[in-house]
Amino acid sequence: MVRGFRVLYLTSAASAAFTGNVNYLSPSKHHASLGVSISKVAKRTYANSPWSPSQLNFTHGIASGDPYDDSVILWTRAAPNSDNNESNVTVSGYVPLYDHSTEQYVTKSDSPVCVDWKISASKSFEDIVDFGTAYTSSDIDYTVKVGLFLKLLRAAHTKSRQKVEAKKLKPSTTYYYQFNVCNSNNTSPIGRTKTIPSEDGEVSEPIRLAVYSCSNYPFGFFNAYGNPVRKDSVDYVVHLGDYIYEYANGEYGWGDAYGRIPLPDRDILTLYDYRKRIATYRTDLDLLASHQNFPWISVWDDHEVADNTWRSGSSHMNNTEESFVMDGGVSVDQRKMNAVRAYFEWMPIRQVDMDDNLRIWRNFRFGNLFDLVMLDTRQYDRAITDVYWNTEYLGEIYNDASRTLMGARQEAWFYRTLRESSTRGATWRVIGNQIVFSRINSSISTSAELPFNYDQWDGYQANRNRTFHTIYENNIGNNVFLAGDSHASWVSDLVWLDEHQYDQSTGSGSMGVEFGGSAVSSPSPAGQNVTIDAARAISEWLTTANAELQWQDLYYRGYYELYISHEKVDAAFFGIPTTDLRNGDEIPLANFTVLAGENRLHRTDGSPAVGSVEAGSLKGGKPTSSNLTHDTETGRWFTYTGPK
Repeated sequence: MVRGFRVLYLTSAASAAFTGNVNYLSPSKHHASLGVSISKVAKRTYANSPWSPSQLNFTHGIASGDPYDDSVILWTRAAPNSDNNESNVTVSGYVPLYDHSTEQYVTKSDSPVCVDWKISASKSFEDIVDFGTAYTSSDIDYTVKVGLFLKLLRAAHTKSRQKVEAKKLKPSTTYYYQFNVCNSNNTSPIGRTKTIPSEDGEVSEPIRLAVYSCSNYPFGFFNAYGNPVRKDSVDYVVHLGDYIYEYANGEYGWGDAYGRIPLPDRDILTLYDYRKRIATYRTDLDLLASHQNFPWISVWDDHEVADNTWRSGSSHMNNTEESFVMDGGVSVDQRKMNAVRAYFEWMPIRQVDMDDNLRIWRNFRFGNLFDLVMLDTRQYDRAITDVYWNTEYLGEIYNDASRTLMGARQEAWFYRTLRESSTRGATWRVIGNQIVFSRINSSISTSAELPFNYDQWDGYQANRNRTFHTIYENNIGNNVFLAGDSHASWVSDLVWLDEHQYDQSTGSGSMGVEFGGSAVSSPSPAGQNVTIDAARAISEWLTTANAELQWQDLYYRGYYELYISHEKVDAAFFGIPTTDLRNGDEIPLANFTVLAGENRLHRTDGSPAVGSVEAGSLKGGKPTSSNLTHDTETGRWFTYTGPK
C-alpha cells in the first residue's frame, strides 16, 4: 500500500511535466481522446531516471510559431540520436481515423527526457519572463512543443528568484527563448520570437512578412529561407505549404548532385517515413536559421501528404483495392493519418479549436492593421481535383455549383471571417492560401479546349464565385491574396471577370490584389533547365492572354516580402540566382505597391510596378535585366555571372 501511494504521487508529478508538452495533446480541443495517454506514459516512466544529459542532443534546432498577442508556441527535439522513432503504433491498430492516442500500443521508452525552457525579453536572459519543465519520449519522436500563454514577471534576482509581480505580456514584443536538458548545461541555441499586436490595438509601425512555399530538398539548397535572417528584414514568416515533398530521390529532384538525398529514400507512407523526411529537411542550415529567428505561421499544401491530394485520394492513390495493393497495403486515409501526425509533432503550430482533427485553417488578428486568414485548400474537404488522367472530366465539371476547395464548413467560416474583419475595422485582409486564385488562361501549355489548370482555383469556379460574391456584395475592400504552389511568380489585380467591368490599364473594377510567389527550390513549371529568354517568352504570352495578370516570372526561385502599414502594402520579390550552392545571394526582381482604398496595384506612369522589373513580363513595361545581386551575408552588391 505504501508503494502504491508512492506510485500515485510520482505518477501525478510526472503527469504534470508531460502535460507541459503540447505534443502529447490532441490537435483538437474538442477531442481530448485523440491525444497520447499521458497517464500511461507517466506510469511506465515514473521509476526510471531521465536520460543522462551527456546522452542527449538538440538534434534539429528550435522553432517558434503561431504567435498571439500574449502567447507563442516553442518547439525543439531532445533525443539520444538524430534518427526518428520507427514505430507506427500511434497511428495503427483499432485507433479511430486521425487518432493521436497511443494507449496500450505505445512503444515503451526506457526513460523520459526532461527539458527545461525559459523565455526573456533580453538575449542575456537577465529578466526571465516565464520558465517551465516538460518531458518527452519516443511516443512523440522526442519532440517538445510548449504552448506559452505568457505572463510578464518582474523577477527579483535573489537566491530565491522570487516572483514579485505578474502582468500580461505586452503585444508586438520580441522575446528570446532557450531549452536545456534538466539539471545540466546542455543547452539549445537561443531563439528569437515575437508576439503580434493585440486584436483591438493601434498598430503604428509597419509589419513585415516573408512569404514562402515549395522547398524541395533534392533540388538544392534553401538559400531563400536564410536571406531575411541575414538581412533581419522581417518580423514573421508565412509558409503556404509544400514544406516537404514525398518522393524518393530521383523521382522529382536528384539529390546526389548536392549531397541532399531525401530520407528515407523512397516514397514516404508510414509515420516513420514522414517523421524522417521532415527531420531530413530540418538539417538545412538556412531553414534552421529561419525557424530559430522568426515565428512561423504555416499551413500545409498537398506534398506534406502526397501530390494533388483531395478528400479521397491523390494523383497516385485512391481508396480502391488496386491502389491499396500497389502502395504496399497503405490506404489513403492511413497515409494522411501518418502525415498529419508527423506534421503536428514537428511544426510549431497550435492546438486548433476545432470539431475535427484535420482543421488547420485559422485566423490571426494583427491589431487594427490586418487579419491574416490561413486557408486549407488541399487536405480538409476538397472535391476531386486533376489527378492527370481525368483532366477532360474536370473541364466538364469545373463550373458545377458543388465544386469546393475547402468544404462547406470552411467556406462558411472564410466568408464570415472576411465580413467580420471588414466590420471590425481592420485596414487589410491578407488571405494565405496554397494555389493561384486568379483566373489564368494557360492554354499555351495545355490546349484551347482545356485552357485552365484545374488543380488551382480555376478548377473550382463556383467556390471562387462565392468568394467574389462575398467580397463585392459586402463591399469588402483592401484584400490581398497570397499564393504558392505554382513555382512561379504572379501579380494580379483581384477581379471577378465577366461579372464586373475591369480596366487592365488602370485597375478600375478590382477589389484587391494577388501576390503569388515562386518556390524556395522546386523547379520552374517550364522546366528545371529553362533559359531566362524562353521563360520570358512564356511569361509574355501569359500576361497578354490574361487581362488581370500584371507581372509574371517563370525563371527564378525565390520568395517575397510584404511591408504592411495602414497607408499601403509594399511587396518586394526576390530571386535566388542559384540553389546549387549554399550562399546568401539574391536578385531584387520587382516591387509593387497597393494603396489603402485603391483595391488594385498602384500605377505609376501607367506601370503597375514600382520602378523597373528584373525579369519576366510586365504589362505596360519591359524588364531591365542587370543581374545586380545582393550578398545578404556581406552586404556587397555585384553583377551575378554564375555560381562560384
